[in-house]
Amino acid sequence: MKYSILIVDDDTAIKESVEEYLKLLDYNVTSALNADEALKILNSFDADLVLTDIMMQGMDGLELTRRIKESHDTDVMVMTGYNAEYSYEEAVQAGASDFIFKPFRFEELDLRIKRVLREAGLKKERTKLLKKLEKLAITDALTGLYNSRHFFSQIKTEIKRYNRYSRALSLLILDIDFFKKYNDTWGHLEGDKVLMQIGKTINSCMRSMDTAYRYGGEEFAILLPETGVKKACVVGARIKDNISSQVFEPEPGKKRSITVSIGATELLEGEDFRAFITRTDKALYKSKDTGRNKLTYIVSES
Repeated sequence: MKYSILIVDDDTAIKESVEEYLKLLDYNVTSALNADEALKILNSFDADLVLTDIMMQGMDGLELTRRIKESHDTDVMVMTGYNAEYSYEEAVQAGASDFIFKPFRFEELDLRIKRVLREAGLKKERTKLLKKLEKLAITDALTGLYNSRHFFSQIKTEIKRYNRYSRALSLLILDIDFFKKYNDTWGHLEGDKVLMQIGKTINSCMRSMDTAYRYGGEEFAILLPETGVKKACVVGARIKDNISSQVFEPEPGKKRSITVSIGATELLEGEDFRAFITRTDKALYKSKDTGRNKLTYIVSES
């Protein structure tokens, strides 16, 4: 991997000598004479490391470091003379990853750069791993949708947003019709195939703002922010029709279709998440009690 480095120093001789040395080491290098120029360069130059002098005309290196850390995922190493009135602690507090005194040997500079880049790489890998683990913790392994744990967390968040901004929030809960019979007849592996396909179908029918969850064994929930119940029903009907149009083949020559029943509601003012879910469940069971493979919505308890 070829790393990119931005050098910032108003001493042209030092800037050019460091730039030439780092290019010989096969770094991708560019340079700036002051902090303002450096910030402009960073808008188009994806630097892995900024090597900056502290004492410069205009904005000094510590303020430049702060500005970089505020808006860029880039490490900074600062340079200063032995007699400068700056300390290692000040540089670290500003966000610098390392601190080197002038004059320095190029070999020492190279070793320090390699250490900073190595530690930055390890930090990025840890961050990726943590994000992956966080995603696994809130994802249903079979369907790829969010799990019920995340559903309860998110519905509370969306209700808080509703209370703050008074924007509509709707909920769909769907249940696979006669899924136990399908499982008992064809086995759980075939049932899992149905669950996986329904997860994909739900994902393909949702809008970008919606989020879907595997709510229970064969139940799914969809949160629709900034959406009234009538528009939510349009999304729900699209999901229902797409699922019923699919054909499953649990055994060679045995073709079966699957249907779902859906309940839909819109959050009422002053309603908590329990009442919101309960009302949606009532709409779902009304769909099941009146023939299945249909969508029912309940606007209020009255």
